[in-house]
Amino acid sequence: MNKLPEGVRDIIIIGGGPAGLTAGLYAARAGMDVLLVESMSVIGQLTMTETVENYPGIEKIGGFELVSAFKKQAQSFGLENMMGTVKGVEAGQKQGLPLWKVHDENAVHEALSIIVTSGARPKKLEVAGETEFLGKGVSYCATCDGAFFREKDIVVVGGGDAAVEEALFLTKFGKKVTLVHRRNRLRAARVLQQRALNNDKMDFVWESVVERINGKDAVESITLKNRSTGKNSELPCNGVFIFVGWHPNTEFLGDKVDMNDRGAITVDSNMRTSRDGIFAAGDCTSKLLHQVVTACGDGATAAYASQQYVEELKGVAYK
Repeated sequence: MNKLPEGVRDIIIIGGGPAGLTAGLYAARAGMDVLLVESMSVIGQLTMTETVENYPGIEKIGGFELVSAFKKQAQSFGLENMMGTVKGVEAGQKQGLPLWKVHDENAVHEALSIIVTSGARPKKLEVAGETEFLGKGVSYCATCDGAFFREKDIVVVGGGDAAVEEALFLTKFGKKVTLVHRRNRLRAARVLQQRALNNDKMDFVWESVVERINGKDAVESITLKNRSTGKNSELPCNGVFIFVGWHPNTEFLGDKVDMNDRGAITVDSNMRTSRDGIFAAGDCTSKLLHQVVTACGDGATAAYASQQYVEELKGVAYK
């Protein structure tokens, strides 16, 4: 069966970050009929990154610029993109072929296979004042909001790569940037640690967690608790940027595929999930390293595995 039932595509990709766009590039270049559905309401992690300097072959590039290059290249091979927020997926069948239905807010799209590359969203501290002061001093995106805090006192919460990278970026605007971390040393890559520790505009509060965010009309201070002594203290500030991890964007899948206790999709080495026809790649999966380069590798593998699955169903697989 070379010809698909009417309205049925080979592959639908859910998510437009590095994993999704790489999957789209590989699938479209292989001649697959592929649609990528990208949500306007989900801000990609890469687009929030000011500078990427560890993508092989590119010394330094802006995150948004890199995503734009990925998209342009994928579209040059015929990838079709559309905006939409996926609400759910369900199994179906047409003319004897198993397929998957992808529901967005406006329509139902059908394909023999889907690749989930829905990424992740920032994890919240879940403390008093965090929700109340969102947009009034609380932010999860330094490149989005850093310019609003020129010559202000800024706090960054976290100790990984994202936290340190964003803290360094914020030193371009803030009078002082204080990084608050729950441990006594940073988890970020050594080169980032060295840059932060050598930056005169940065200060550090170790072994401490944020208990609450305080203010009237906007952020005025945070209450900290020292994990060693148990004592509380107050740190005046005008902005709080939170980078304490990520939640996978996988709720729309329900219980369709196996996930770990964080909601990250479990995949094998070929990016196959627990359900035939569903593949996953990038930050929505359970993996060791969350980086652009690993997301691209995942996306390429998922596309090739999905292509093989589709060709088997259509009876055109190379034997």
